[in-house]
Amino acid sequence: SQAAKMKLKHNINPVLLQFINFIILVYSFVTYIPWYIFSGSRQAIAKAKQVKAKPVNNKPGGAYRSVNSLHCLASVLYPGCDTLDKVFKYAKTKFKDRKLLGTREILKEEDEIQPSGKVFKKVILGKYTWLSYEDVYIKAVNFGNGLAVLGQQPKTNIAIFCETRAEWMIAAQACFMCNYQLVTLYATLGGPAIVHGLNETEVTTIITSKELMQTKLKEIVSQVPLLRHIITVDGKPTTWSEFPKGVIVHTMASVQAMGAKADTGNKQQARPVPSDIAVIMYTSGSTGVPKGVMISHCNIIAGITGMAERIPNLGEKDIYIGYLPLAHVLELSAELVCLSHGCRIGYSSPQTLADQSSKIKKGSKGDVTTLKPTLMAAVPEIMDRIYKNVMNKVNEMTSFQRNLFILAYNYKMEQISKGYTTPLCDSLIFRKVRMLLGGKIRILLCGGAPLSAATQRFMNICFCCPVGQGYGLTESAGAGTITEVWDYATGRVGAPLVCCEIKLMNWEEGGYYNTDKPYPRGEILIGGQNVTVGYYKNEVRTKKDFTVDENGQRWLHTGDIGEFHQDGCLKIIDRKKDLVKLQAGEYVSLGKVEAALKNLPLVDNICAYASSFHSYVIGFVVPNQKELAELARKKGFKGTWEEICNSPEMEKEVLKVLAEAAMAANLEKFEIPVKIRLSPDPWTPETGLVTDAFKLKRKELTAYYQMDIDRMYGKNVK
Repeated sequence: SQAAKMKLKHNINPVLLQFINFIILVYSFVTYIPWYIFSGSRQAIAKAKQVKAKPVNNKPGGAYRSVNSLHCLASVLYPGCDTLDKVFKYAKTKFKDRKLLGTREILKEEDEIQPSGKVFKKVILGKYTWLSYEDVYIKAVNFGNGLAVLGQQPKTNIAIFCETRAEWMIAAQACFMCNYQLVTLYATLGGPAIVHGLNETEVTTIITSKELMQTKLKEIVSQVPLLRHIITVDGKPTTWSEFPKGVIVHTMASVQAMGAKADTGNKQQARPVPSDIAVIMYTSGSTGVPKGVMISHCNIIAGITGMAERIPNLGEKDIYIGYLPLAHVLELSAELVCLSHGCRIGYSSPQTLADQSSKIKKGSKGDVTTLKPTLMAAVPEIMDRIYKNVMNKVNEMTSFQRNLFILAYNYKMEQISKGYTTPLCDSLIFRKVRMLLGGKIRILLCGGAPLSAATQRFMNICFCCPVGQGYGLTESAGAGTITEVWDYATGRVGAPLVCCEIKLMNWEEGGYYNTDKPYPRGEILIGGQNVTVGYYKNEVRTKKDFTVDENGQRWLHTGDIGEFHQDGCLKIIDRKKDLVKLQAGEYVSLGKVEAALKNLPLVDNICAYASSFHSYVIGFVVPNQKELAELARKKGFKGTWEEICNSPEMEKEVLKVLAEAAMAANLEKFEIPVKIRLSPDPWTPETGLVTDAFKLKRKELTAYYQMDIDRMYGKNVK
């Protein structure tokens, strides 16, 4: 079974193991009756077995809907709140004095010199200071009015290029109120991509931070001729003499002060209507220049209505930690869900998230420890990293500790797969691991890319909470599917949300048909109010990716391949762009190859590559430094990190490990990489080789490793 494959291996004496298993059996038997009577898990087991979505008709390719929205798709969160400004006004009235946005104060900043001579910035942070719903509302109103004083007109574009922080959300709410179209750009985008976004949308004003202004905007501002105003959210920057003429720098506070004094008597007619564009979100697409996705007020509201329905008991007791880029639809949607339900949002960053994070001074507290969030969103890259770090720590334990952990881990895995809980293991064994994320997490939301079954199960076990795996695209306002909290099956993304329906379209070239048995398969199409307006100034691409049916329903063609299980849950099984036909005619799914190999301790990241002119797969691997150094030591290879990575001998050793894992994952012989290139440098969004959600940019990776590709497909290869 799948659970058996994911179990950890121990080295306990067989006789002792028999005795331990007997004790566990007795314990399970004794505790089962009180658990059955007092635990709410019985209902959870029953719910997990229920059908979650059904096709609306019996025709092949018929759309699947959630059983909670079979007759009518949901599109509005609260009655009459059909635009985002109305949603916030409703929340402000309902939760007036409750805390909304929290930021930690910086007590001290210092430079720490590393043994290598590099200087790392370290911070000591204080408590969270909070703005209430009322505070945020007033700041947003004043900022919106201040932008009007600067000449911003309704239905015109304004850009935000800023890290995830309270001021980002305040600026966004101001734009929603005044019907300004908010253009969002990732803080990690490269110069040419930023210039493209700013010029395509013809913005005259950009909202940013002092740091991004100095590090990113300074170099490119002369290439954005229409730019007139730069607003920094965090105070006055140092004087900047290289400014082009005609560009004025303001602080957010000064714009808010202008807005507070402004006469706003005739402001009413500027309010948005549901079909107005709220956000033009530039996706750091895995191919080509970024595309601006036009998302209307009703698109976002439909999306967050669907998402909120999957989070049970969402409300004022919840605390959400915001650290992913707000320019990403996953984070923006998650924060808007929280804002509309009375939850608190505490801001963080990947560099200050945990006690061990890179910017946190040793001995001081990371953000999760201080905030103790109940809700958290993560991309698989971050979860995979946590998984590997914890497993490395387990390997460093004494033999007794390690075996105790492994026994508890395997026992809990078995219990979870039956739908049972393990309170004793949770409090005695996994409490310490749980504290890594603050100790209070009740739901982890994962999106942005597929999460491996092993990592998902690890998070379930060690963090003692469900992992809601979701599937959605910027083009569907982030909404598509999310797993139910009591569905502990791995590898699936759940049933359609109540705001949308999903159908599968035949893809003949890949051999996927919606008449396939036992499960219908095909390209995933999402329909509903959450499906966006299209791409900004890109009619050709909009017509290719979006269609409208005879009932006026708008459909997004995702390019992902899925299958529907009997209970109405979707599983992503392939991607059209990832499918390559080898010289001999076999089809290889690059994503499938990567998924089978990326969770190896030896692998930090992997990109598979195949060409139709050749008969085998090759790969680029970012190895884990600690694991590869240890392998090199075992094999007697001495050298620097670069020398180890460039060694043909070490390439062969890593290939052996990959081949073993590929066989264990049941990959076909032609799917297993035959040659690899070990990369000494990691792939980060800054390198341009992965997106901000850490998805591979295949085109850029291919260009970067072109010489290695030529070498690996050289004439001397047998």
